[in-house]
Amino acid sequence: MNNEKIYKMMAVVGAGDLALGIIVLVTGIVTGTLMIVNGARLLKGRSDLMF
Repeated sequence: MNNEKIYKMMAVVGAGDLALGIIVLVTGIVTGTLMIVNGARLLKGRSDLMF
């Protein structure tokens, strides 16, 4: 009986950790992509920024 509670709790915690890991991974990929795109825009418009 007590082992079942522990098993269920560990399953819930594991699922939560997995979901959180996926969210962090997706956020990192999106952030990195946006940084690369914005950096490319800055390099492309570099000549307009120079005096």
